Amino acid sequence: MPASPDPAQSHVIVDDGAPTAADRDRVRALLGREPQAGYEIAVRRADGDPVVLRNRPVLDDGTPMPTRYWLVGDRETLVVSRLESIGGVRRAEHEIPPADVADAHRRYAIERDALVPSDHTGPRPSGGVAGTRTGVKCLHAHYAWYLAGGDDPIGRWVANELAAPTTRAAAATPGTGAPT
Repeated sequence: MPASPDPAQSHVIVDDGAPTAADRDRVRALLGREPQAGYEIAVRRADGDPVVLRNRPVLDDGTPMPTRYWLVGDRETLVVSRLESIGGVRRAEHEIPPADVADAHRRYAIERDALVPSDHTGPRPSGGVAGTRTGVKCLHAHYAWYLAGGDDPIGRWVANELAAPTTRAAAATPGTGAPT
């Protein structure tokens, strides 16, 4: 058992519906741009700050949006980026059975694709988590789905890595629950 708390423990899964004006301003600031599709806040920090967006499967201009869950929390994005920078994607692919990864992609795609409007005639999203068909592309997207309650073995692996006291990515970032 890790000495540090699971970073996911400090988050609250919510189903807020439409974001408030304050939410939209904060999400715009976190992304550094205006979102290109409708979304809901799927996960917040205990202080109310958005952590994960649940995106619509089609952007406002009709472009497919393969990423249903988008990690926007500034601290969370930073520590996952650091984990990726020290080989996290390769390690996750090595440590998690390919069949488990493939099953996660399949389930994610089913959830996302069920929400494509029935009258949509344009291109549809493809792939699984972050639009990937096989393997691991983006730890951020897997961790976002996991935080939002998804049964994602890679997201769970990320949470365990961030909670481990020896994770360099978490240890280098104050306020993540890992020792500094």
